[in-house]
Amino acid sequence: MGIQGLTGFVEERGAFFTELRVRDTKLVIDGSSLYHRLCFASAVDFRRGGDYGPFAAAVREFFGSLRACRVAPFVVLDGGRGADDRKLPTLRGRAAERLRAAHGLSRGEGGRLMPLLAREAFVQALGRLGVPYVQCFAEADREIAGLANRWGCPVLSLDSDFCVFDLAAGYCPLSHFQWQSVCAGEGAQGCYVPARCFSAEKFCRHFGRLNRSLLPLFAVMNGNDYIDLAALEVFFSKVRLAGKGGKHGRLQGLLNWLAQFAEPTEAVDNVLKHLKKHQREEIRELLCTSMEDYTPSDVNLEDFFQNGKYECEAARQAGLPQWVLDALAKGKLPPFISDALILRSTFLHVQVENMQRPSAHSTALPIRQVIYGLLLKVSQNTETASPSKQTNELPVVSEFDRLQKTLKKTSVQAASLPTDFCGDHFPLDKLMEVPMSCRQMLLLETLGMKMSFLESIPSHLQLPVAVTCYWVCCSEPKVKLHQLKALLLMIVSGELHGITNDTDPTVVCAEDDNIAYNKFLKWKEKKLQNKDFDLDAAHSFCQWQCCLQMGLYLNQLLCTPLSEPDLTRRLYNGTLVHRLYQELKSTSSVENLFSSSPKMTQLYQVLLNTVES
Repeated sequence: MGIQGLTGFVEERGAFFTELRVRDTKLVIDGSSLYHRLCFASAVDFRRGGDYGPFAAAVREFFGSLRACRVAPFVVLDGGRGADDRKLPTLRGRAAERLRAAHGLSRGEGGRLMPLLAREAFVQALGRLGVPYVQCFAEADREIAGLANRWGCPVLSLDSDFCVFDLAAGYCPLSHFQWQSVCAGEGAQGCYVPARCFSAEKFCRHFGRLNRSLLPLFAVMNGNDYIDLAALEVFFSKVRLAGKGGKHGRLQGLLNWLAQFAEPTEAVDNVLKHLKKHQREEIRELLCTSMEDYTPSDVNLEDFFQNGKYECEAARQAGLPQWVLDALAKGKLPPFISDALILRSTFLHVQVENMQRPSAHSTALPIRQVIYGLLLKVSQNTETASPSKQTNELPVVSEFDRLQKTLKKTSVQAASLPTDFCGDHFPLDKLMEVPMSCRQMLLLETLGMKMSFLESIPSHLQLPVAVTCYWVCCSEPKVKLHQLKALLLMIVSGELHGITNDTDPTVVCAEDDNIAYNKFLKWKEKKLQNKDFDLDAAHSFCQWQCCLQMGLYLNQLLCTPLSEPDLTRRLYNGTLVHRLYQELKSTSSVENLFSSSPKMTQLYQVLLNTVES
């Protein structure tokens, strides 16, 4: 994220910061930066698909520190790619980087990778904690800057683009925000989070009175997420930039060169002099448009946080149903949905899987096709459409996914939705008005499930169990019994953890549940004899997460006909499920791990019987 090389340059110097004590203030937080930072900091294992429990605990602790210092957080999340899709080349590059990291991890090399459902777990954690958040229609940077300036409060992020925005109360990099070291403070003022704030004034002074209004031009010429101007290489080859060489030489040279100009127009004219005449107007327009990315947005996020109304011109022009726009802004629908709807194009994030096999996402393809069918208003009346005509009319979505070790774009046809459910076509604009029973039926039919099978399952586990049945039926290669049992034991352990650690005074925890939980903790502390990483098992559990992700999305799109499962309650713990699988291969006694608790023993049996039947 941000401007190439700038974070490294600023961090190395250290002279461009002022000390800050963060307390008694509003704070606008870049949600994407925060969940990446907390997820990477709380993870001990990047190979086994993520441990969402410790991640959710880190999110809780972070906002607990802010509350202690009377800081009012407002989290702003990126939305979809936007109708112009300007970041597509950058996003393809990042997806290729993720693929390289995943491949390295699968071979036992170092590296780190964001777990597939980290964003969903983060949004759920914010909801549980009551932290106000908004999901922008597209990139959030300009809206973050606009809100922070409206309120005169700092921005917390880890994105060097914020060094360039003109921010009234400055930019605090997450790397200097010491939320784990809250200081007591003196007297009545109370405790605070020690932090550092980037000072654009100090930065500009370093380059001989560089005018601050030239920073956006610097960002654009140096290269950012939106623009990488090959045409400017001619300029860089002709102009002697007075830098110090080394890895930040060009960056420093460009800033020193820009310092001679009073304002951006004069500097742009001087850049264009060095280019071929036929290129000049096109490049001028590109530079000026790109510089606008650093003007704070006029979208009024304050109105959203006070009245729940999110209005932005790009969203209006997209022509989406109002309920979809509202659900996107409230984070009730993921950016995946708006990308499929507006661009007919989606990215599927790679995990640590077996690269010789088809992508783990291929298992969930039929679920995605139903999502695309709902979004792109495909309904089929079998009597009036001939087979050849039906095929021609089905919309197509481009998916970016892994093919072995490369990123590949594939065209996927949307599913045609049956109209015999309650005689309804599931029109997107009136989806909320379709009877709940019909929406539930479509969800369960897609997962190959009937509600009667799920009646004995606690409501918050019905969707994960339906997804597990789908995974067992549709995975290639077939799911092994030990893998299924390990997954179900992991789900039971999450339930037990939830009961024994619940802060709700109305939840009574039975003594035998406490005994079972302590026994489970002792078992977890034992040294694992076989520490081998089983790539085929990892691949299978990746497939389960892909199915769960798309099951979640379809459930959200159908306005939650089943309860949304809570990822923050340790629904998936990659380290644990791999450990359980390894032990089940050598001894079946692990199945009795929760035998001290009749309630948990019964839950495990019910889950196993439901999936096996």
